[in-house]
Amino acid sequence: MTTDTRTTAPRRTAAKRAATGALVGLALGDAMGLPTEFIDVPRITSWYGPWRDLPLPEPARVTDDTQMTLAVGRALDAAAAGGPLAPGRLAGALRAEFVDWARSPENNRAPGRTCLVACGLLAADRPWQEAAQIGSKGCGANMRVAPVGLVPGLDEEQRAGAAQLQAALTHGHPTALAASDLTAHAVHLLARGAEPLGLVGLLRSYAYENRSRYHERWLGDLWTRAQDPSPAHFAARGWDECLAMLERVAAALRTANPETDPCLLTGEGWIAEEALGTALLCFLMFPGEPLTALRRAACTSGDSDSLACLAGAFAGAHLGASAWPESWARRVEYRDGLLALGALWDA
Repeated sequence: MTTDTRTTAPRRTAAKRAATGALVGLALGDAMGLPTEFIDVPRITSWYGPWRDLPLPEPARVTDDTQMTLAVGRALDAAAAGGPLAPGRLAGALRAEFVDWARSPENNRAPGRTCLVACGLLAADRPWQEAAQIGSKGCGANMRVAPVGLVPGLDEEQRAGAAQLQAALTHGHPTALAASDLTAHAVHLLARGAEPLGLVGLLRSYAYENRSRYHERWLGDLWTRAQDPSPAHFAARGWDECLAMLERVAAALRTANPETDPCLLTGEGWIAEEALGTALLCFLMFPGEPLTALRRAACTSGDSDSLACLAGAFAGAHLGASAWPESWARRVEYRDGLLALGALWDA
């Protein structure tokens, strides 16, 4: 007997409140990784003690990772209010949110240069493709993409297009687009009940299926700003780097010692495919222990806040809102905004 996942998965997702779990989890990870970013593991453990006991800071302030995630979430909500999610409305909503974020006095959390430069160009009201930093594949592209995987009712083309579009407004490199697409797809799969054990295989299959697909309806002529001979070549360049990273994650899971810095196996996370890979590794080493996954990602030699942010999104999408202690969840910065979006998408 087969099960119709089209009817059972949404009920399961709503019951566990996957959207709330993912959004709160990413913010908690972001807050945990904020004080450990730019610090090597020996210094982290000398200052904060064993990594398995890493505390949630007080106050639990977040970085631009959570701020921009909220911006993407609000843009998705605004763009969907006028009907089915479409490229033009989403691009306009993202532009407005990103420019507002860049001009906000709360934009004081050491954001990446690519985002700042691109947002300055977006504010000039030129075509967004002219703002995209075509050579950048920094993790700013996918640290903020989780909402795309949580919005209910999107088909696969909308989800992929939206994930790549939100990245492309700032980070135009094809690997940034592919890694963002994969990150959103991972969140979506976990929210709908995919088992962690098979996640890397599912992501690898998705990457192969989409390897030469360029979403022209969503990206326009972005590819012409690179040196690729065709849009398919442009897309494949990014997917191939992500496929190589998924191979590294699969190999690491067979041999990883949880006590070893994950960045030594799958990279420090400053670039998009490494952020995806190392965050996945941290989550998949501890799929039933969400706080341990956060702590492992935050106690690393790399981009700790972004790694823990994504690990928290994966863990929260998988386990739901109950993954996080209420005593932690109520302390995290921007809690009201996170819970509002979560309630909207859990329904």
